[in-house]
Amino acid sequence: MTPVLVTGLPRSGTSWTGRMLAAGGELIYVNEPLNPQHPPGRCPGVLRASVTHRFQYICDGNSAAFLPAFRDTVALRYGFLAELRANRSPYDLGRLARYGGAFLYGRLTGRRALLDDPFAVLSAGWFATELGCKVIALVRDPVSFVASWQRLGWTVHFHELLDQPLLVRDHPSVLELRALAGSGDRIAKAVALWRFARQVLEATPGIRVVGYESLAASPIAGFMELYHYAGLTWSPRARRRITRACTAPAGAGPGFAWSGLSRTGFRPMDSRQALRSGARGLTPDEVARIRDLAGPVHT
Repeated sequence: MTPVLVTGLPRSGTSWTGRMLAAGGELIYVNEPLNPQHPPGRCPGVLRASVTHRFQYICDGNSAAFLPAFRDTVALRYGFLAELRANRSPYDLGRLARYGGAFLYGRLTGRRALLDDPFAVLSAGWFATELGCKVIALVRDPVSFVASWQRLGWTVHFHELLDQPLLVRDHPSVLELRALAGSGDRIAKAVALWRFARQVLEATPGIRVVGYESLAASPIAGFMELYHYAGLTWSPRARRRITRACTAPAGAGPGFAWSGLSRTGFRPMDSRQALRSGARGLTPDEVARIRDLAGPVHT
């Protein structure tokens, strides 16, 4: 069965998109197996492979280290013993029960795997060609993307990219990021990451690149198209749940929600209203600077 990968840089709407695709009940949601932070990553029950970098680049040169592990993941084969050997805190055991049960349920009922992983953004082509994934890559407007990172106090550590020889081999433009590696200019660094990731995605065949703003502005039509692309059934249940989760007026309550062990970035929202606050926290001068650094934006 064809797995689905939803990717894009962090804070580009991957969790929201993944949860909406899972709303129809045909997918088992798998949260960020390539995240090197535990949790949600470093869980060998979900992915029995060593992740050494943020934005791990996977290609022909290191496929042998990842392909068997991801074949198990997308086939929903959970490694109970491997997980118990590595992680045994009460929280970890709760995740084991949740994911192990979900994987088993998915296999017994013929569900497909959905990987929600922003850290797979540079490896989207590998997931499409080697695992046969239907890949949906979210790209957010650079101003909203940078504003979100600024509000969270996030920055980019470019050594995570520059220390990957295979990434440098296949995408030598990554070397242009060296000039900012030691910089304290978080805005310039975030824009540089945005430009590089977009360049990689636009050069990757066999994937669907989707503008976050376009999807948020028209979620019903947008998700109906993505359901078709991913080979999912656009059922009354899916439409109803997506409508309630994405377009309900303030105070109406979410159509459905996830919390606790999943720990994703998704929160039910009026997606169209959320677009209006994309630049929140930035000054007009900062917005103008981001636009200048990002260059022409094609949606």
